[in-house]
Amino acid sequence: MKKTRIIKMSAVLQAQIIKLMFDGTYNCTQLAEETGLHYVTVLQYTRELHRAGAAHISSWEKDARGRDVIKVYKLGPGKDAKRERMTQVERQARHRDKLKAQKLAQVMAGTARYVQSANGRLRFEAVA
Repeated sequence: MKKTRIIKMSAVLQAQIIKLMFDGTYNCTQLAEETGLHYVTVLQYTRELHRAGAAHISSWEKDARGRDVIKVYKLGPGKDAKRERMTQVERQARHRDKLKAQKLAQVMAGTARYVQSANGRLRFEAVA
């Protein structure tokens, strides 16, 4: 009679993640693609490796909005990379620039215009 060997898949998958992280730096999305695991599972594994001090955040990647939110992990002890954050003044300036660009696009499309008001300032208004 042949003995069957029980293999715990979580241990095998953890070993795969650690092997990949030995080779270089990865974010959780890349690790999920390489191992075939779900993103949330990889996220849990990398968080635990980080908490245990077995991995550290080597850098941050920007998301679609330009914010540093994607952690790039590297195996081994080390100091976590600093996360760049925009100041309130920078956020407000970016928001004002977006609004200005939207208004300019509406003027160029002919759906809005700038009209000089009684006090001499230009006022933005939609074309009726």
